[in-house]
Amino acid sequence: MFKHLKISYLFFALVVGIVLGVAINKLFSEDNLRESIRKFNDVLTITEKYYVEEVDTQKLVESALNGMLNQLDPHSVYISPEQLKQVEESFRGDFDGIGIEFQIVNDTLTVVSAISGGPSEALGIMPGDRIIKIDEKPVIGISNDDVRNKLRGKAGTEVKVTIIRSGLNKPIEYIITRDKIPLYSVDTHFMIDDKTGYVSVSRFAETTYDELLESLNDLDKQGMKQLVLDLRGNPGGYLNQAVKISDLFINDKKKIVYTEGRRKEFDEEYFASNPSKFENIPLIILINRGSASASEIVSGAVQDWDRGLIVGETSFGKGLVQRQFELPDNSALRLTISKYYTPSGRLIQRDYKNLKDKNEYYAEIDSVQENEGDNLNHTAEEDTTRPEYKTSKGRIVYGGGGITPDYIIKSEYMTDYTRNLLRKNLFYTFILSYIDKNGESIKNKYNNNLNLFRRNFIVSDEMFNDFINYANSKGVNVNKKDLTKDKDYIRARLKAQIARNYWKNEGWYSVLLSTDNQFNKAITLFDEAKSLENLK
Repeated sequence: MFKHLKISYLFFALVVGIVLGVAINKLFSEDNLRESIRKFNDVLTITEKYYVEEVDTQKLVESALNGMLNQLDPHSVYISPEQLKQVEESFRGDFDGIGIEFQIVNDTLTVVSAISGGPSEALGIMPGDRIIKIDEKPVIGISNDDVRNKLRGKAGTEVKVTIIRSGLNKPIEYIITRDKIPLYSVDTHFMIDDKTGYVSVSRFAETTYDELLESLNDLDKQGMKQLVLDLRGNPGGYLNQAVKISDLFINDKKKIVYTEGRRKEFDEEYFASNPSKFENIPLIILINRGSASASEIVSGAVQDWDRGLIVGETSFGKGLVQRQFELPDNSALRLTISKYYTPSGRLIQRDYKNLKDKNEYYAEIDSVQENEGDNLNHTAEEDTTRPEYKTSKGRIVYGGGGITPDYIIKSEYMTDYTRNLLRKNLFYTFILSYIDKNGESIKNKYNNNLNLFRRNFIVSDEMFNDFINYANSKGVNVNKKDLTKDKDYIRARLKAQIARNYWKNEGWYSVLLSTDNQFNKAITLFDEAKSLENLK
């Protein structure tokens, strides 16, 4: 009886997922729908009853859902209860736990950093600490999932961890009270020089606007006169956050984005509404092929209003709006209900209808060929069949395929040798050992002064060669041609890894940006950005 109740329940969830109750108000013919539901129910019941082996009905139903949604568009998806919990946590902006970033290094749970504002940071847990016990039980060989299961828990509960720290002879024991741990979507912000601010935004979550505004206000106090907003690799998120962030830079009551769907109740328009002291600051936005959705709303609006320069590579091209419908078993259906358009009328979504599956859709973006250089008048796209639009000052731009930058600068190609160094996590493990030996002298020499470290610390030839030999001992044999090409990046990555140990993301980004060709080109273009908007 229980098994049949389970089937009925799962079937009910499927029906709700297909029909969406009355929320979308009879999207399909009722007679056809009833017949389709009856057919599916017959197949599921017969399979459960007669198949040669016992079947997992929930797995069958979820496979049917995924198969159904694969017939729609690449972004309509079914989300299982387990996946939904992770997704909501990511976009909600917090979780309950002890607040550490970690890696498993040689079967040992190693602290990468304590999250700012969390209980581990308050207790003085440090990067490089090795956690050897949790609640008195050894954790050598622990998996990533087990770490989360053991260290996360309800706020207010306690967990005991035993730590080995370099330079100390005895383990340290901490009793940590779990708390709400913030998940930041603004990775870092800092001043590049005495007038240029830099902010990196990794996604558009519930708190992104507040985080960004706080970061901009801090940079303003430090004398920021111009801004680089880095949206590279940002996959998007909440539409309302994209609108609010665009409003920080776009004045008056200008349109930011609008949506159109098959049903008129999903047609919406969004306008700038709140004055901001950042509306006249010279602005450059960095994007690449990983910038999608909300990132494209912001960069598209800025480009259409000639408000700033877009630099980098053509963005992903995701212009479909999804609404999430929660199902009775705590799973969800994320269904495309409309398309979004930039102020000039550009559809950002690239064409997907002639591609065979989602894999081809996601892989296609890597095949895009672009010529580097000045693209202010968008001549790089002039041979395209994509529809033509104009910015507020009459510049031609094109729809139906992401946001193409005003200056196209390709990401530098990384060699197989360097990719293997990264894949095996050798930068981190090498620097972990380096800091064990040299950490005290680094602290004494630079006295928590990041600018001093950035100016004066040099990865010596001896250190560089030690790393190459270390990599060789770990099975990544040196390729002289690749090493010659990537040597500057490898040195910068080693230095950035040290900087992150002491100054977290600000140290990491500020060092790595020194070898970032897209960023280094962007900061030379502020005169063009000012000229575009007639700023003084």
